[in-house]
Amino acid sequence: MTPDCSGTAITPDAPGSGVPDALQARARVGYGTAFTLDVDVQLPGRGVSAVFGPSGCGKTTLLRAVAGLTRPAPGRIVVAGEVWQDDAAGIWRPTHQRPLGVVFQEASLFEHLTVQRNLDFGMRRVPAATRQISLAQAVELLGIGHLLDRRPAQLSGGERQRVAIARALATSPRLLLMDEPLAALDAARKAELLPWFERVVRELRIPMLYVTHSLDEVARLADHLLVLDAGRVVAQGPVGALMARLDLALAHGDAAGALIDGVVERLDTDYQLLQVRFAGGSVQCVHAPGSAVRQPGERVRLRVQARDVSLTLRAAQDTSILNVLPASVTSLVADGPAQTLVALDAGGAPLLARVTRKSAEALALAPGQTVFAQIKGVAVLD
Repeated sequence: MTPDCSGTAITPDAPGSGVPDALQARARVGYGTAFTLDVDVQLPGRGVSAVFGPSGCGKTTLLRAVAGLTRPAPGRIVVAGEVWQDDAAGIWRPTHQRPLGVVFQEASLFEHLTVQRNLDFGMRRVPAATRQISLAQAVELLGIGHLLDRRPAQLSGGERQRVAIARALATSPRLLLMDEPLAALDAARKAELLPWFERVVRELRIPMLYVTHSLDEVARLADHLLVLDAGRVVAQGPVGALMARLDLALAHGDAAGALIDGVVERLDTDYQLLQVRFAGGSVQCVHAPGSAVRQPGERVRLRVQARDVSLTLRAAQDTSILNVLPASVTSLVADGPAQTLVALDAGGAPLLARVTRKSAEALALAPGQTVFAQIKGVAVLD
């Protein structure tokens, strides 16, 4: 069935235009009477904007509209000052003429070609005079130099995705589109691949639209979050603020938690503990063996899951818990018949705590109340 699509606009401002980078999206894509995507948002034109929601909510449909794989009619798409679609002006750029890189769940490599020749294929899409990322740079960035002579069948799932990302980078894209790139991998391969994603984001600074239904990936990678449900926008904003909102479903799963953005103060090598300063004070967490050494002054993001935060009305003494943070209760909501979710403000940093309903009543928790949030050092995720 041909989709009935109308009114799509994606517009990051051109660098140097004097206007803050922005990504404006207005999309309406209908498939019969069963599903209609109706989105009108403005997203940052830098960093990682994650599109999050359950299966079938419209995440991939939105990405395909940006990529030109689904054509809104009428529609308008402008990326970094370049018009990719404007029906009123009779402009349409097919996908192969759009300066973007796309990575799907499956790497979709050419099985009969070596890794080197797969990368060469991506590079040929871009005239030499307009290339901003060299093939050597993409290979080094993804750590695949030792794989160049292999064929895709000889690669692990994580290696295949690293090659797919390198091939996308070889096109010198103005925008990277990621459609659940880790969904087909097991937990070990995901853990292997995530640091490479972080390196791409950190070193190349190419804006990325990242589709996922994994809250772990959102917490690890995203700067901005767009939440979809049944083809509609539920919420959007900075990822830290949205993850701590009790009115959103993403705060109610087992993986619910909050993000702390801070600066490394020091690494205690005797105990392998990282001390991080943030708006509400400082926290200590275990520095995982084998992970990159954090340097003083380095900005880091820590994740604190709601299930790992307990509350007390007085600061505990003689306790094994390393992190005891003064905070105030901002809101509470029932989380099933036996549990209560508590939203906290720790000196401007949002936190979530999941406690039993019995504990919430015993402490008489209420908005505005001063409490102490207790977080075990081994529970903070770096």
